[in-house]
Amino acid sequence: MFNIERNGEEHRNLSYNDINCVGCGICTDICPTSSLRLGPIVPVARGLIEMDLVSIKEDSCVFCGLCSIACPFDALSMSVDGEYIKNIESYPIWNKESVVDDGECMYCSKCYNICPSDAIIFERNLPNPADLVRGEIEINEEDCIYCSFCADMCPAEAITIKNIPISSVDKLNNFIDVDSSKCIFCGVCKKVCPENAIKQICSTCMLNEEIEVPEITGNVMILEDLCVYCSWCSEVCPVDAIDITKPFDGTLELVESEEKICKGDSCHACQDVCPCNAVSIVDGKSVTDLSFCNLCGACVKACPQDIRILTRTDLNLENINSESWNDILTSILVGK
Repeated sequence: MFNIERNGEEHRNLSYNDINCVGCGICTDICPTSSLRLGPIVPVARGLIEMDLVSIKEDSCVFCGLCSIACPFDALSMSVDGEYIKNIESYPIWNKESVVDDGECMYCSKCYNICPSDAIIFERNLPNPADLVRGEIEINEEDCIYCSFCADMCPAEAITIKNIPISSVDKLNNFIDVDSSKCIFCGVCKKVCPENAIKQICSTCMLNEEIEVPEITGNVMILEDLCVYCSWCSEVCPVDAIDITKPFDGTLELVESEEKICKGDSCHACQDVCPCNAVSIVDGKSVTDLSFCNLCGACVKACPQDIRILTRTDLNLENINSESWNDILTSILVGK
């Protein structure tokens, strides 16, 4: 991480957060003064070394802000007089977003479990199970021999038995308890008891109409400063409650030749650096699922064979008012 400043008519600050960086190299490609340098992304991704993916030459940086604007993942942050330039109207802004429809979300947690960048905050509030079952249970401790059959067989783990020695002559202080908040009154304990010491009645079925429908509430929020716009969350959502707008449109292909072929099983550099978990090794070759690819280009930078061809057909960046900035920013697109 770095944080550099320049004072003049304006106070400008440029900071870099390695946590958000995916190693795409867009910032280093467009820097007009070549002040930014992309580090060894494959060894870093594999945990072989610890270092920032991007470094800067402070003396040559002119604080133009292009790197901050061009970074779709907010790894670089430029401010002018304390205001983040992506909030200043005269600067370009990405038309990218990750949105959860609270009204449609069913709090199933599939998005939370699959997110490759830990960008989702998930909270689920379940009703108390004790409010959904009805019944009675009683243990006659005079008949109970504390064999623990009931505790071992209880599917809800609602029964606790303790045998605590109180002397050296094999006398035990026996204890048995049923946690009514866990008990589902299924009757297994009653059936397994060899001494018929348990009385149990389940009235859940008889009172079924009186039991309220369980209400499940919660909260799901996507942290956009950590989101890599891979669309995993959107793809797995069973109720289509998540909408992802990716920063780029385009394609990614693997183009081999007689001299250069994919060495997927022995190399897998592309798979190691991919922030989206979009790359798999199938039959010894690298395969990218574009449904989950954000077209960042990290895999292209990592490929030692130079056979991954990235074509960005559009970048969802708006409000580019300067012709020179337009030329530089659109250079992110292949062929421009």
